[in-house]
Amino acid sequence: MSIILILFCVLSFITLATAFLTIYSRNPIHSAIYLVICFFSIAGHYLLLNAQFLAIVHVIVYSGAIMILMLFTIMLMNLNNRNDVHKPRITRLGAIVLFILMCVVLIGIFINSKPIVGEYISTGEDYQSIKVLGKILLNEYMVPFEFASILLLVAMIGAVLLSKKEKITK
Repeated sequence: MSIILILFCVLSFITLATAFLTIYSRNPIHSAIYLVICFFSIAGHYLLLNAQFLAIVHVIVYSGAIMILMLFTIMLMNLNNRNDVHKPRITRLGAIVLFILMCVVLIGIFINSKPIVGEYISTGEDYQSIKVLGKILLNEYMVPFEFASILLLVAMIGAVLLSKKEKITK
């Protein structure tokens, strides 16, 4: 068995296990940590597909920004209180059964799928390299790239202004 296949199987197991633990965990902080591990294992899948740029962007955007945002939301909402009503065991059992059924269906689909057999025609151009993507972003798509950065800056300023507490004077 090749090292790529072993890495794929290990990353797939980590992805599925942490996705299940994200849903099953009672503590929202633990769920967020399991989700971060799941995102990193998905980035590993991108690396196996030789998409380094996509893997790095995935780590920066999802594992970095989105998870920090989720953790701040969890901390601000104080979801860690234990005075909420617990779900009945039948609901948790149903979730487990549904998860197992979905895994069986996906495994069946992957086992019965046939690979595409044919000749691969290569033009010799490398569209995966960061150098080529940087040239395209900063030459052909410079204006939309700058509009996106201004939009993100305005959204960040808006989030800061919304979270700022006003002083109450009497």
